[in-house]
Amino acid sequence: MKYNNLRHLVGFVMGALMLSLASCMEWDYGDVMEDFNASGSGLFITNEGNFQYGNASLSYYDPATNRVQNEVFFRANGMKLGDVAQSMCIHNNKGWIVVNNSHVIFAIDLNTFKEVGRIENLTSPRYIHFISDEKAYVTQLWDNRIFIINPKKYEITGYIQVPEMTMESGSTEQMVQYGKYVYCNCWSYQNRIIKIDTETDRVVDELTIGIQPTSLVMDKYDKMWTVTDGGYEGSPYGYEAPSLYCIDAATFKVEKQFKFKKGDWPSEVQLNGTRDTLYWINNDIWRMDVTANRVPVRPFLEYRDTKYYGLTINPVNGEVYVADAIDYQQQGMIYRYSPQGKLIDEFYVGIIPGAFCWK
Repeated sequence: MKYNNLRHLVGFVMGALMLSLASCMEWDYGDVMEDFNASGSGLFITNEGNFQYGNASLSYYDPATNRVQNEVFFRANGMKLGDVAQSMCIHNNKGWIVVNNSHVIFAIDLNTFKEVGRIENLTSPRYIHFISDEKAYVTQLWDNRIFIINPKKYEITGYIQVPEMTMESGSTEQMVQYGKYVYCNCWSYQNRIIKIDTETDRVVDELTIGIQPTSLVMDKYDKMWTVTDGGYEGSPYGYEAPSLYCIDAATFKVEKQFKFKKGDWPSEVQLNGTRDTLYWINNDIWRMDVTANRVPVRPFLEYRDTKYYGLTINPVNGEVYVADAIDYQQQGMIYRYSPQGKLIDEFYVGIIPGAFCWK
């Protein structure tokens, strides 16, 4: 569930979260399962689905053939993915799918899409970052802890307590690593980046920035980039103009700040494969060199009177993929563009496509 949906659902979600935690979702394999062999490169799309409808799904796209396969987790395993597919990453030749409101992370085979393991009993997981083959961090929504897990054993092994964060209002989100330190943006009713020592599993520093940083990436020069959404009108935490920040990882200090207009809603900061070009969504799709000293005056892709919801760049050839949630009820659409902004392909996926993972 992305930020622009969450801000309208805080009160409802908290009650629902407490209710859902009281019971544990069960997954049973079905009798009909398909055999896949998706060798080679491709793109996974996690489709959130509607909150509390259990209709999250996983799609797989082959750019070489322009072929998309929808509901591949369900078709390969005979069971639904769960409620709100938040993110996915790859480690040790496994795909790790974080399913937020089902409190689970599934590990799947990258070619057959079959489950090979799962981590359960998480609060409301958002993202997973691997420290080693035997340790990873999992950030949480509305929890003042980051979970520590053992990916080999699919077990929770401990927690990182995040200072000055409550169960009711806090969230930890995306993570990047510089040396032995992991940096993480704190979004919901927060305004900071935290610094975690991976040897002690403790928060050792924090950097205050604008209200509600929504993304975090690391460029080729070891500069972190995040964008804040500025909150919303009437928010008890405040409401301000959002900003794009450049933060030096070594000094943990802000080097650049680019302010947007109050009422803008920038999100989805991404990098290309060489990590020298930055992309983000702010109605339009924007692009700039990471060494630039001002944001561009014209967008890379103009707004199409729809809802751009997710963004990724092919790390090999620089093609840009944009997820369109449309009306949050029907199947979403993915648009594939050349580095010059020419439309190459478009295809339907699941409901509310929100995140991508390159294989």
